[in-house]
Amino acid sequence: MKLHLEKHFTAGEAVRDVVIGMADGLTVPFALAAGLTGAISQTHLIVTAGFAEIAAGSIAMGLGGYLAARGDAEHYAHERLREEHEIGSIPDAEAEEVREIFQSYGITPEACAPVVESLRQRPKDWVSFMMRFELGLEEPDPSRAWKSAMTISVAYIAGGVIPLSAYLFTDDAHRALRFSVAVTLVALALFGGIKGRFTGVPVIRSALQTSVIGGLAAAAAFGIARWIS
Repeated sequence: MKLHLEKHFTAGEAVRDVVIGMADGLTVPFALAAGLTGAISQTHLIVTAGFAEIAAGSIAMGLGGYLAARGDAEHYAHERLREEHEIGSIPDAEAEEVREIFQSYGITPEACAPVVESLRQRPKDWVSFMMRFELGLEEPDPSRAWKSAMTISVAYIAGGVIPLSAYLFTDDAHRALRFSVAVTLVALALFGGIKGRFTGVPVIRSALQTSVIGGLAAAAAFGIARWIS
């Protein structure tokens, strides 16, 4: 008999963090550099401001990822304690909730009765069942907060360096902007395509969406700065 091997993508959280960091890293410094180019012509000032923004942005984004992951872990712990209390104090009501969960999948009360009884004999597994199927919560990785913070920060820095790289090799800010636009749009398209490959979105559509959003942000910043100056 031929074995059926299923391949599922299981690194969703890590990819989400890379997407968050890289998308902002490519877009925000790109828009900042474009905006400054519309107002000033000194490339060294643009580079200085750009790298200052990358430093601040990577820290802020990493901290945001850390706090979000910590919040998820704290929420899970709080809900688990509540479920443990309810299973200990009102087991019949909780057992009825298990039956309702199974019946929502079309399983008859008679068919789910042995499973409900089995769970009642294993309180720890019962709590885990309720966390997943009643509340839709998965136990978070204990190291998730730091991993998320580091991933987002590094991805932000990697993305932010790309639009600023053009300003390192020329003193002409407007010429540097043209190179930055070309390089960043290509990077946005590649990033969008890779993101689509991992998330299941059509690669071309994902690449176009990412490029258009990044391009519009930079164009808006450039236009506003030029208008103000």
